[in-house]
Amino acid sequence: MDRSLKPGIEGWMKTRSHVRRLAIAAGLTVWAFSILACSRQYASTLDLTATVQAVRGGIGGYSEPTILMPTDGIVEKTELPTTQAFIPTQPTPTPTVSATAAPPILYTSQSADTLPALAARFGVMASEITSDHELPAWEMINPGQLLVIPNRVGVTGPSENIIPDSEVVYSPSALDFDIDTFVDDANGYLTTYRQYLDDGWYTGAQVIQRVATETSINPRLLLALVEYQSGWVYGQPRSLALTDYPLGYVSLDRQGLYKQLTWAVHNLSSGYYAWREGRLQTLLFADGESVRMAPTLNAGTAAVQTLLAQLYDVQRWMGALNGASGFSELYERMYGNPWLRAQTVEPLFPPDLTQPELALPFAANKVWSFTGGPHSAWGPNSSWAALDFAPATTESGCVKSDAWVTASAAGVVVRSKNGVVVEDLDGDGREQTGWVLLYLHVATQDRVAVGTVLEAGDAIGHPSCEGGDATGTHVHVVRKYNGEWIPADGPLPFILSGWRAHFGSKEYEGTLTKDNEIVTASVYGSFETRISHPVE
Repeated sequence: MDRSLKPGIEGWMKTRSHVRRLAIAAGLTVWAFSILACSRQYASTLDLTATVQAVRGGIGGYSEPTILMPTDGIVEKTELPTTQAFIPTQPTPTPTVSATAAPPILYTSQSADTLPALAARFGVMASEITSDHELPAWEMINPGQLLVIPNRVGVTGPSENIIPDSEVVYSPSALDFDIDTFVDDANGYLTTYRQYLDDGWYTGAQVIQRVATETSINPRLLLALVEYQSGWVYGQPRSLALTDYPLGYVSLDRQGLYKQLTWAVHNLSSGYYAWREGRLQTLLFADGESVRMAPTLNAGTAAVQTLLAQLYDVQRWMGALNGASGFSELYERMYGNPWLRAQTVEPLFPPDLTQPELALPFAANKVWSFTGGPHSAWGPNSSWAALDFAPATTESGCVKSDAWVTASAAGVVVRSKNGVVVEDLDGDGREQTGWVLLYLHVATQDRVAVGTVLEAGDAIGHPSCEGGDATGTHVHVVRKYNGEWIPADGPLPFILSGWRAHFGSKEYEGTLTKDNEIVTASVYGSFETRISHPVE
């Protein structure tokens, strides 16, 4: 692999850390709207008992390094990096400056970098980051721009970028990737694997495809992780435990390929989006150790580092990131050089990218409630990209609604299943390219069909609780661009009918503002959360 394509700075250390948890309490009365909070887990409750119908020989799995098997009672660390929102208006604490300052870091900006996020990752004030070109205060910095940043990070973990962003999210990079053909050609255990999910039997390849599609994580990455951890793709499970836990995370409630993959995705998403948004600087390992992450990493590498930190101790984590037995070496053996492939699709965010005009997702003559401020797009630990809206009702909970969810923009329906409608706005029929809207909790009855061409305001279906755990009838709306969830606040704010979204201090909190009006989100649908289209 051409190492010159992956710059970075060196060094690593480990320090002791203590886990802190936040206590959350809320108690409000219902005001004419349903109790309408999305669950943190949007996948349906599934019967995940895998039935292996045959065992067939393969060409052998990838055997190093030895897997560290966490105990059943281990506490998942995935929620820790994302318990607190990164609020750009908060000042970055000034680090202690040593008597002899280290030479500054010359850093080349990457796709989706912003000054607040860079300041958080490098431990400096945003005003201390300089460039020959003007730097926007809040918007994305154009990729490839040379920045001069004070060097105060000290010793860090590995700085080598091992995987492009486009290989982590389900981006245009994977448009031509045929999962079924790849798995069949590999001829390993995954070829014969079968698992029963909520809507029927799935092959191993179909489980990979479902998780990739639902979570917008690249199927190449999911397959490579399965092979690296258990050898399922090219051979047989290397131990009895790996038959039930192919990602190597041993926990009774994470048995089977689907739940192993969704657990992995939660960690990948935590690393990817928290790094992208400046909410992650230190990795917490399952055994309590911690490592300061190199600030020059790309989001894709941060994602893989975060996942592997939950599977290995620091020493074996280092081995997984480096050397002939490292994950990146296996990845290149499976798919070729990912950095060359990335050159055809990156940057994922072109310069001067703006959101298309979008409308509130309900009829113009109706009043709904803003029940969920920015929160996770899909499952826990994802980008705070989603907003929730609920129709007026005299009943609380998951009740049938005759109200209509409507299209926020013109587009074509590319997915309509399991409570989800996905609308492609660029018309190419692919949800991995361009702007895409996802509407979750859309009832089966009257739900729009795949292939339907929509205009803004056209009916999509009725709000419900379908598609995942929810406490009340509502719709959950999210944006994607080139396969990446877009946070509701930040350089590309979610704007619906002129209403701009803002983060709260916690998930589901936050506001929508328009001119001098402010609507504050409440999962209890109080009178003050009412919102409607502007009067023309």
